[in-house]
Amino acid sequence: MSAEQVSGLCEQLVKAVTVIMDPASTQRYRLEALKFCEEFKEKCPICVPCGLKLAEKTQTAIVRHFGLQILEHVVKYRWNNMPRLEKVYLKNNVMGLISSGTQSILEEESHIKDVLSRIVVEMIKREWPQHWPDMLKELDTLSKQGETQTELVMFILLRLAEDVVTFQTLPTQRRRDIQQTLTQNMEKIFSFLLTALQQNVNKYRCVKTDLSQEPKAQANCRVGIAALNTLAGYIDWVALSHITADNCKLLEMLCLLLNEPELQVGAAECLLIAVSRKGKLEDRKPLMVLFGDVAMHCILSAAQTADGEGLVEKHYVFLKRLCQVLCALGSQLCALLGSDCDVETPANFGKYLESFLAFTTHPSQFLRSSTQITWGALFRHEVLSRDPLLLAVVPKYLRASMTNLVKVGFPSKADSPSCEYSRFDFDSDEDFNAFFNSFRAQQGEVIRMACRLDPLTGFQMAGEWLKYQLTAPVDTGPMNSKTGEGLCSIFSPSFVQWDAMTFFSESVISQMFRTMDKDEIPVNDGIDLLQLVLNFETKDPLILSCVLTNVSALFPFVTYRPEYLPQVLSKLFASVTFEVVEESKFVVSVQAPRTRAVKNVRRHACSSIIKMCRDYPQLVLPNFEMLYNHVKQLLSNELLLTQMEKCALMEALVLISNQFKDYERQKAFLEELMAPVAGLWLSPEMQRVLSDPEAFISYVGADNKIADPLLEDPSGLNRSRISFCVYTILGVVKRARWPAATEEAKAGGFFLGYLPSGTPMYRNPCTEQVLKLFDNLLALIRTHNNLYTPEMVARLGDTFAKALDMLEVEKNAILGLPQPLLELYDSPVYKTVLERMQGFFCTLYDNCFHILGNAGPSMQQDFYTVEGLATQLLSSAFNNLNNIPDYRLRPMLRVFVKPLVLSCPAEYYETLVCPMLGPLFTYLHMRLSQKWQVINQRSMLCEDDAADDNPESQEMLEEQLVRLLTREVMDLATVCCVSKKGVEQNTTAAVDGDDDEAMATEVTPPANAELTELGKCLMKQEDVCTAVLITAYTSLSWKDTLSCQRTTTQLCWPLLKQVLPGNLLPDAVSWFFTSVLKGLQVHGQHDGCMAALVHLAFQIYEALRPRYGELKAVMEQIPDIQLDSLEQFDSKLLNPTLQKVADKRRKDHFKRLISGCIGKPIGEQFRKEVHIRNLPSLFKKVKPSLETDVLENEDGEGFNVLFEP
Repeated sequence: MSAEQVSGLCEQLVKAVTVIMDPASTQRYRLEALKFCEEFKEKCPICVPCGLKLAEKTQTAIVRHFGLQILEHVVKYRWNNMPRLEKVYLKNNVMGLISSGTQSILEEESHIKDVLSRIVVEMIKREWPQHWPDMLKELDTLSKQGETQTELVMFILLRLAEDVVTFQTLPTQRRRDIQQTLTQNMEKIFSFLLTALQQNVNKYRCVKTDLSQEPKAQANCRVGIAALNTLAGYIDWVALSHITADNCKLLEMLCLLLNEPELQVGAAECLLIAVSRKGKLEDRKPLMVLFGDVAMHCILSAAQTADGEGLVEKHYVFLKRLCQVLCALGSQLCALLGSDCDVETPANFGKYLESFLAFTTHPSQFLRSSTQITWGALFRHEVLSRDPLLLAVVPKYLRASMTNLVKVGFPSKADSPSCEYSRFDFDSDEDFNAFFNSFRAQQGEVIRMACRLDPLTGFQMAGEWLKYQLTAPVDTGPMNSKTGEGLCSIFSPSFVQWDAMTFFSESVISQMFRTMDKDEIPVNDGIDLLQLVLNFETKDPLILSCVLTNVSALFPFVTYRPEYLPQVLSKLFASVTFEVVEESKFVVSVQAPRTRAVKNVRRHACSSIIKMCRDYPQLVLPNFEMLYNHVKQLLSNELLLTQMEKCALMEALVLISNQFKDYERQKAFLEELMAPVAGLWLSPEMQRVLSDPEAFISYVGADNKIADPLLEDPSGLNRSRISFCVYTILGVVKRARWPAATEEAKAGGFFLGYLPSGTPMYRNPCTEQVLKLFDNLLALIRTHNNLYTPEMVARLGDTFAKALDMLEVEKNAILGLPQPLLELYDSPVYKTVLERMQGFFCTLYDNCFHILGNAGPSMQQDFYTVEGLATQLLSSAFNNLNNIPDYRLRPMLRVFVKPLVLSCPAEYYETLVCPMLGPLFTYLHMRLSQKWQVINQRSMLCEDDAADDNPESQEMLEEQLVRLLTREVMDLATVCCVSKKGVEQNTTAAVDGDDDEAMATEVTPPANAELTELGKCLMKQEDVCTAVLITAYTSLSWKDTLSCQRTTTQLCWPLLKQVLPGNLLPDAVSWFFTSVLKGLQVHGQHDGCMAALVHLAFQIYEALRPRYGELKAVMEQIPDIQLDSLEQFDSKLLNPTLQKVADKRRKDHFKRLISGCIGKPIGEQFRKEVHIRNLPSLFKKVKPSLETDVLENEDGEGFNVLFEP
């Protein structure tokens, strides 16, 4: 190899690199140059001299970086085949580059430093400690040359810790060797890091104010930063004793550095990692030193200085770190105090609380939210929660919460000091909104905990705030609501305050009733507040909604003073008919559409009434007649309420009627209540409409063409009549019940006796009424299903061609698109008559199935024994399924089939459930298989298609729907077949990150997943058994990770275990096993799925291999399988006399066997493999002395010895 050869090649490489990096190069040139460089790295025998020549200081940074990349490539991919002398030559030259081959610390490019440190770490990973015992000593010697070398040594140590401990990117044995040797030398390493940090910080402090020595100061500062970053890589995992050595010298240094602007972020980062350490409580005790005077002073003064300098990103990042440090300190205190560690409440606890409160009152919403979890832990702690210092902070915390609950700080606005902080933390208003909603929920939890310690103070604050809001003038702010002139929008100052106050009072009052004894509750104050709220009048829908929540929050006081109940009812009933424009109540033409805000108020009032009747039925019972008359009056005007509102009020009445506890009286009442519905529903016209799709379309007006889709809606009334009937049936079925106490049920005439299984039987007073309407309900469901036939879809009028499509809201929910904030309240509920029609069909469909889903639990044996029920359901609910779209099939399975199956007693499995589920599962398997086939073909055909650029594209929606439907079907199968014991969701399985085998194989499904009685019954029927088994195992290779993981962990093995005793055909066994391996091919890249599937494959192979030699044939087809290893595994498995190896070792062996079919993430599929060889074992050998000074002679003779195995 001549020098000319090297020079010639280097010239070509320099040209190639220049072409690659030049923005003006054409694509063709750039590709050719790239190809030349890559081929050179792969094939050229003189890479090392070329790389070293290109890495010389005289070259440009880009060329030097490429030269170093060549050397890194050599170490990573050619090291195992290099002659020993060449390794020594390369190693010496790389160390030479660190010593004298880089620019000074301030001039050198960071990417050059990075790649140089990477090369050294790659060599260390291959040769240390066995073949390079003096590595640490050499690094120490290098660092003595100056700041430039010290910084590079820091980079090397950090990179080494990251590769070995954090990312674990090397084989197990090498990792152990290196980690063990690092641990043995940790005292030296820490001493080196601390000394470097201290020396450089001291030098920096001496010269930083001297302008003439600025470069020197900068260089020392750089080394300080590098030392802190390196410490951060070690503090996380070294023994705690190193962190707390020398009277916590390290922690003290870090605290002092918090007031050094250039080094404070790094110091805070290290401090945070140290304080967040877990481990034995005894070892963590020394961390309490951070509650000492010096540490506390440093932390607080640093926080004050950083905050006092206004909003600068660097200072803000530092403040966030400090806040996290205080949170972690709080967590350590909570863990240590009250344990056996003999830790007392720190003397500075009060100072700590004050500083922590300062973060809770900071303008940044992000900082405020960061403190909540720690406040919760402090308020919950059994020792601290009794501490007078903490109790004194509770009112301050509550006061701060009153401010923090106010929703301000949107990044697009400038109406609060929080806004500019939010611009750093959030990309958009939607982002901030999502964050704030979860922050508020978290605050609610903590406020309730605080009020457990001091309920009265919280209640007084809520009372003051409520009184203030009731008297404050309304400020709508610059934005007017579209609902009406002078009304609030969700951003108006008044609404924002009302909203916060309401949330606060709700949290505080509910907790007070839970915490305080009955006779201590301040009833008079509560009733006074309730009076004020009831007397408050407003025409603003958003504020009225808050008022109603306050009425509900204060309602428990009425249990002490029932005479206030009529006033509460009047207030709520007035709100049920709330309108912004009074006149529109009585205008018969189609009114201007109500906005969401108005609809919400009305709905809110209805649900408050229902809630009151559900939670306090005994209280409301004496006022039943008054309530009933109110409702009758409202129902008498057909246009006054929507169908949902009418139904809500009827539900409230039904809830109270449950308190009659008299079967005949309640039955008579329900008959009277439902008389108008029965009259409508059973009329000849309605019967005709419900049983004939054409008549139905015409009746609801879906075959019309409408000129003005905003105003005209001639069939609106017809639709509302159908809705009213369905809503009412649903409300009655859902709410009518017999008394919970058996004695009361017997006395009231509800009790019928016992089933053979010993379950008591009751009769529901609504049964007779509901079953009378049942045939027409099934007719409606059948008709509705038939609307999806092509002939019927063609009958829809021009305006309504898309009437059966999904609503936009549903689409957005499925695609996970956020709703624009303002639209939610200010837009009309339905904009066009088409949207009304879509809403009608969608709600009607759902409600019909809700009725069927509730019918079983409600009417029990009276429903299950309906003549030919299975046949009736098959011919109605399951009619025309082929044409029913996925978005309609999903709710049917969830709200009808699942509850029906779950509530059905075993006596009716044979007559009802099996005849229904058999055909259903067979159909669902066929449907899903076809759908997934289409998706898989599509992804193969159009990998480069543009459809994916458009997230709302139809294909994406369809695909997501198929995923959701798949989950629904697998969930149904699991609920039917597997007992709840084993169906705890396996959370550990969803861990991300590619840990080594240990993590993956630890995830095992619950061993006690057994089949339910229903499961056994279904598995006895061959067609059902086949359909469920095939669906479960086929679904493993459908591209839905969630479904795959659930099915693997919960369903597959219990089902297969059930059929093992029978004679399975060899082909079937091979198919099951192959299905699991296919699943691994598709989902192997996801750790959770991979672990579950490997476990399932292992279970199948262990259980069935002795009976079926075919499984071995399947194994032999796995790519890259080692056949001798397979023979070894098989012989152990088939020889019962051999002692069994531990389960984990067998599983690991099996996992290595099948690794050829475990799918990899796309980023790893084409990656070149790095092979790092194991070195002779470190164990049971005398360790080589680390003292010998080997590198005295520069030509490296002494080094040769170290590379001999």
